[in-house]
Amino acid sequence: MKRIPWIVGLTAAAAAISALTLSLTTTAQAGVQHPQSAHGRKPTIVLVHGAWGDSSSWDGVVSRLQHDGYTVDVPPNPLQGLTYDSAFIRDYLHTISGPIVLVGHSYGGAVITNAATGDKQVKALVYVDAFAPAKGQTIGQLDSAVPGSCVLNPNNVITQAYPGAPKGAVYVYIKQSVFGSCMANGLPASEARVLAAVQRPLTSLALTQKSGVPAWKTIPSWAVVGTADHAILPAELLAMAHQAHAHITMVPGGPHLVMVYAPGVVTKVILKAVHATT
Repeated sequence: MKRIPWIVGLTAAAAAISALTLSLTTTAQAGVQHPQSAHGRKPTIVLVHGAWGDSSSWDGVVSRLQHDGYTVDVPPNPLQGLTYDSAFIRDYLHTISGPIVLVGHSYGGAVITNAATGDKQVKALVYVDAFAPAKGQTIGQLDSAVPGSCVLNPNNVITQAYPGAPKGAVYVYIKQSVFGSCMANGLPASEARVLAAVQRPLTSLALTQKSGVPAWKTIPSWAVVGTADHAILPAELLAMAHQAHAHITMVPGGPHLVMVYAPGVVTKVILKAVHATT
């Protein structure tokens, strides 16, 4: 495994999820029941964002799915480490009645891989330029498997100490000056600047925590791969998608933020997963 320069002395993940944190969960239809799922007519579609983003990165997909009559939930990914974040999303899924199609972008793919394990409500997994780790793999290991990821270049990131952090853990941001070329190439420069400004940091813990038994072992999966992803190189995205036996859709010229770049394509793939499994 290649060493990641800015990760030093990482320790175990943060403490268990508190009820207060869960009560703050933001969804596309916050605080409502899910009658369509409960009556078995349509699944609830849960979208999990990745690092250096937030729930708004799914806006174009949410509007399309809601137009088609789906209940869409977009819970915040805490970005506190794979152990914590997977438990958070797993507990969130337990608040939903009926079938679920679970979608993850980037680091969110690793989260859904662990959160959905053993959950019989989850009928399909959709990976959107996302990690799909096998048991024992780490995000740092996977992203360095194919050299050239912009997020592993120490010149492209800023680190910040944060209160309550385990020893050695830091928050990591992508420098705004390189965010457009790293994460949002192909998007208008004005939009890339906004995305850079509103990014949420990822704890460095997330890069070294080992993934557990993957949900894709038992749940059918789909994958969207942007051919111009500079954060997770397309060759590695394809390797993970094949490992998960996913149905693959390529997006020519698609950057890492492919759901912002091509929300219609991503929506169509999600609907393919819906129609095939529910």
